[in-house]
Amino acid sequence: MLRNSIFILFLLVCVASWSQTEIKPRKNLIYNGSFEDYRECPRKIDALGTLTIVDAWFQPTKGSADYYNVCGSRDCGVPNNKLGIQSPRTGLGYCGIYCSKTEYREYLQTQLREPLSAGDTYQLTFYVSLSEYSSGSVATIGGLLTRERIEDTVRGVLMNKEVRHIAQGIDQVVASYYVPQVVNHFDDVLTDTKGWTPISGTFVAQGGEEYLTIGNFFPASKSNVRDLDSLTYLLPGAYYYIEDVRLVCLSCDNPKPVVKTETPSKAQDSVTYQVGSTFVLENIFFDYDKSILLQQSFKELQSLLEILRRYPKMKIEVGGHTDGRGSVDYNQRLSESRAKEVVDYLIEKGIEPRRLQYKGYGKTKPIATNDTEAGRSRNRRVEFKILSM
Repeated sequence: MLRNSIFILFLLVCVASWSQTEIKPRKNLIYNGSFEDYRECPRKIDALGTLTIVDAWFQPTKGSADYYNVCGSRDCGVPNNKLGIQSPRTGLGYCGIYCSKTEYREYLQTQLREPLSAGDTYQLTFYVSLSEYSSGSVATIGGLLTRERIEDTVRGVLMNKEVRHIAQGIDQVVASYYVPQVVNHFDDVLTDTKGWTPISGTFVAQGGEEYLTIGNFFPASKSNVRDLDSLTYLLPGAYYYIEDVRLVCLSCDNPKPVVKTETPSKAQDSVTYQVGSTFVLENIFFDYDKSILLQQSFKELQSLLEILRRYPKMKIEVGGHTDGRGSVDYNQRLSESRAKEVVDYLIEKGIEPRRLQYKGYGKTKPIATNDTEAGRSRNRRVEFKILSM
């Protein structure tokens, strides 16, 4: 009897100890990973794609990714839609892309909440489901992490195009296949049309990776294409729905201190605000070639709101800037519309309109070279200037 009592006491101590040391859920570095946040309900399958209405996601190529939601039209509804039948794994919506039995490709891309840290181990997981309207299935769907945003005009396999200097005045573009950090195994063909199949893997970051692209990065001959009797063959290729994208750090239990450029989000007494001072809003993001604020911007905008509330007499000008690519008129319009978008956001949050002005400067005031992507990224910025206190 005494032995039983001691054993039970031991179990209770173990359970109590376990409950106190339970590991907290890891932070998902993907914003809107289940595609629940959107600007409007999807209405049609468009040759240009409908991904522009999904917060924080965009298309890196001319391949037209699609969005589906229970609020969508007959073409873009859930579970029935123009390209198949599937219920969301979670929530109300999901996306869809051709991963193809031909060379046609579509991809999804997003910017991470924060860059990856060199040497840390990360796990990427997302779910796929083959549309029964497809004319085949593939295996090699994966996720590619890159430091720079990928932008290309192709509608086929996305290639890594590198400009190499051959001789004086002679450069050559060398194209090679991207190698995704996480990819479904070649022998494991993705054939499930009823449920959702996880694609998951771990990798060690090189450091600075900030963009995730999802799709099939392999040519059809290396994608393990399979024809299936169960498919209806209404579509010209292998079409997959994508759901619940998650990226977590497995080795970041003791986060490293992050050194940041001075921004308005610093402590109240660490920055001096005076008339004429200009501050760069470091983390303001827009849809590509658009003035639509992405959700990643809201933390920085919250810091600006706190400053304006702390100094109720402060009046500011919000200035928009672009890089050197594109025409003068185009960049002027884009920079002005982006500055106005920030001002509109501040007004929506209760800041009096009389305290705010906006102006677009286009590409007239670069702060770095426009010859490199890093420089162009610095030039694409939003600033605020204090007009009065």
